[in-house]
Amino acid sequence: MTSDTKYLLGLIELPRIGDIIARKLVNHYGSAKDVFEVIRSSVKESEALWSKKIVASICTEPDWDEIDQEISFMEKNDVQAISVVDEGYPRRLKFCNDAPLVLFIRGNVDLNHAKILAVVGTRNATIHGKKITTKIIKDLVDQDVLILSGLAFGIDIKAHQAALDHKLPTVAVLAHGLDIIYPPEHRREAHEMERNGALITEFRRGTKPDRENFPKRNRIVAGMADAILVIESQRTGGSMITADLGFGYARDVFAVPGRPGDKQSEGCNFLIRQNKASLVESAIDIKFLMNWKEDPRPMEIQKQLFVELSPTEEVLVQILKESGKMPMDELCLTAGISVSQASVPLLTLELNGLVRTLPGKVIELT
Repeated sequence: MTSDTKYLLGLIELPRIGDIIARKLVNHYGSAKDVFEVIRSSVKESEALWSKKIVASICTEPDWDEIDQEISFMEKNDVQAISVVDEGYPRRLKFCNDAPLVLFIRGNVDLNHAKILAVVGTRNATIHGKKITTKIIKDLVDQDVLILSGLAFGIDIKAHQAALDHKLPTVAVLAHGLDIIYPPEHRREAHEMERNGALITEFRRGTKPDRENFPKRNRIVAGMADAILVIESQRTGGSMITADLGFGYARDVFAVPGRPGDKQSEGCNFLIRQNKASLVESAIDIKFLMNWKEDPRPMEIQKQLFVELSPTEEVLVQILKESGKMPMDELCLTAGISVSQASVPLLTLELNGLVRTLPGKVIELT
């Protein structure tokens, strides 16, 4: 528990302070405590930077007694709170502008695992869908992939179970507080995940699994992953929301195709037809598309470039000279720029033959 935890919890409780505004405030002032102290000590100056409504909100008092009880609950139940400015915060999620300011975590896993695959699908999974889920995850054991899902009935819980059975780390993103497990039928898997994975949520204790919380949960699933795999989904539902969010976050999206007319596969077939998802039938397809196999060719890095580069292009090339190749989001994080800011420089470098994009949005120096 950090000294700033109390102020982080106070900040997310305030009215008119959503995730995007809260993140801007903490990034600007350096800590949640400084947000409160600086704005309250210089109201007029702060109103010139933000809005009167935001400043007025920060000048109101959160329920500090309730926040103290929350911290007491966290200490008694081994719950950690990490903010978007902390080193342990999922770096992939940091690039999403609507990422939660705070995540509550119970468990023991690196949320910045080298390879993270979100596996989602219908709650009413068929026997065939469950078998595919188990087979794909079993065949990914050699890649040490972290399996991410939502602990729901159907495909979600089958993905968690398969990961636990085959000793892969697995994380469940919850749509409620960590004082309950929903559905309660999955308590055993949830407790196992605390030992070989984690339970994470943006919701404080006492938050029930209300309908409106699940789309919020889905954006965390999509934002934390390198890729989203949809196994059986109707045309609408949580899996499709997660896939759409992943597509918007520039994540790779995969879907297992189904028979025409099969309602449980309508969503998967739609994603493939709309070119929002790549068709996959096995772990081999995922490994190839994500470039999760060692490239046997020797890496040759140019010692000197004869193309005039912009400052941003020079930074990107220098990073790639040291690493050879790197996932696009990690490259942007290292360079200190957003994915959108890097898109044009990377395209220019690719057109000049200096870099190439490999499957899985991995950038390689040619």
